[in-house]
Amino acid sequence: MVSQEKRTSEPQNSVNENREDQQKISPKLENQVQADEAEIEQEEPFDPETADRETLLAKYRELEVELSEAHERVLRTAADSENFKKRLQREKEEQTRYANESFARELLSVIDNLERALEHSGAGSDQEGLVEGLNMTLKGFLDTLTRFGCTQIEVEGKPFDPNYHEAVSQEESTDHEPNIVLRELQKGYLLKERLLRPAMVIVSKRSSQQDTATREQTTAKDAEVNTGEVKIKVKKG
Repeated sequence: MVSQEKRTSEPQNSVNENREDQQKISPKLENQVQADEAEIEQEEPFDPETADRETLLAKYRELEVELSEAHERVLRTAADSENFKKRLQREKEEQTRYANESFARELLSVIDNLERALEHSGAGSDQEGLVEGLNMTLKGFLDTLTRFGCTQIEVEGKPFDPNYHEAVSQEESTDHEPNIVLRELQKGYLLKERLLRPAMVIVSKRSSQQDTATREQTTAKDAEVNTGEVKIKVKKG
């Protein structure tokens, strides 16, 4: 008959032995699991010289699929780029075609005023009403051009500037210096800061009397210089 103390100690010894076995086995299992995971994560590099036929076929099919996908991506990119270029071209052509839309819309009211002025003149009215209507129409035109950056060039009384003026003739003037704009034959216009049309002007020049007086003064000065006495002062020692 086994004593009570012996029966109690046997189960306790068995538990301790199991714990010791688990402590001995656990590190081995852990290392094996880590090795398996590392093997799964790290694939061996493909070497065509050592690979067998099945591996080569699998690699060939994989590369063929990747090439097909890359080719499709290139085609889609090229198609998108071509569509983008066509859309930009259409927008540019449309913008160029209707660039003057707002300008033309502004001129419609001016045309209406001109038509009313002509109707007024045909109704047998006085000339004053016709002139007034034409002046209003001209003012409407000028105001519309100004809103779009088109302005007249001021020329009368200004020095002649070949960048903005076109001289068609010269006139003698005793009241102006040479190369001063006397009259304007055709108005010039600027579009923003760009010359749209130069102004046709008449420019002043010296009169014949001024030229004669200038020549006489020059001759007199030259004669005075040539016939004048030269005085030499000698300093006494």
